Amino acid sequence: MHNLVIDIGNTNSKIAVFDDKVLVFFQSADHIDQNSLSELIDKYKIVNSTVSSVKQDDTGILDVLKSGTNYIQFSTRLNTGVKNKYKTPATLGQDRWAKVIAVHHAYPQQNCLVIDAGTCITYDLLNDANVYFGGSISLGINMRFEALNHYTGKLPLVKWDKELQNIPQGTDTETAITNGVLQGVINEVEGFISLENIKNKGLKVVITGGDATFLLEQLKNSIFAPQIIHDPYLVLKGLNEVIAFEYVQKD
Repeated sequence: MHNLVIDIGNTNSKIAVFDDKVLVFFQSADHIDQNSLSELIDKYKIVNSTVSSVKQDDTGILDVLKSGTNYIQFSTRLNTGVKNKYKTPATLGQDRWAKVIAVHHAYPQQNCLVIDAGTCITYDLLNDANVYFGGSISLGINMRFEALNHYTGKLPLVKWDKELQNIPQGTDTETAITNGVLQGVINEVEGFISLENIKNKGLKVVITGGDATFLLEQLKNSIFAPQIIHDPYLVLKGLNEVIAFEYVQKD
C-alpha cells in the first residue's frame, strides 16, 4: 500500500511516497504542480494521503488528493500516542507536531530533542513518558543575515554560501557578520542541547531541515556528537505514521 505525504514549508515543499514504512520516492520543489501530482498518484497507485502546511491550504492540491486518494486532513489534534501539553495546540505548527510524532515512533520511550534548522530554527522535546510540552522557535540562519541588514543603516546583506562549511574570522564587516551569525547559531544549538542534557537522561538529538548539514559539520567533533542523529525526512515520516494509525490500526 502506497501513501503520499506532502510537507509545505515556508521556502520549499517536499513530496514523498511510502510503501508502508519504506520511502520509495522523494522530491523537493518550490512549487507543486497539480498535473505532476496526479501523475505521481497514478504511477504509484496511491491509496492514502495527507499534507502538513505552514501556509494557507492550496485548494488545488487538496482537490487532487481528495479526488484521487483517501485523504486525511492533518492537524495537531491528530495523535498517535503522544500526550500533547502544548497550551495553544491551534497555533502549534503542523510540521513541529509531525516531527514529534515521527520521533515517538522511531525512538519509543526515549528522551528526544528535535532541532529543525530551516527558515526558523525550532527546538522540540518529547520525553521518555511520551509527553510533549512544547519547545522554542528561533531565527533561522538566513533570517539572521536579513535582520542585520534590515534593522541597521549601514550593515550589508551578506549572502551565505552553504557550501562553505568553515566559519570565518571577523576580519572585516562582512566576515564579522558571517562569524556572528554562524557562530551564534552554533552556540545557541549547543546551549539548548546542554540544557536538555541536564534535565533528560539518555537524550537523543535529532537534527533535520535545510541547514542541518551545516550544523552537523560544526558539531561532528563536539561532545554532543554521539547523541546526534540526522534525519532529513522527519516531517514526512511523521505524516506517514499518522496515515498508518488512521488507516491500519483503526481497521
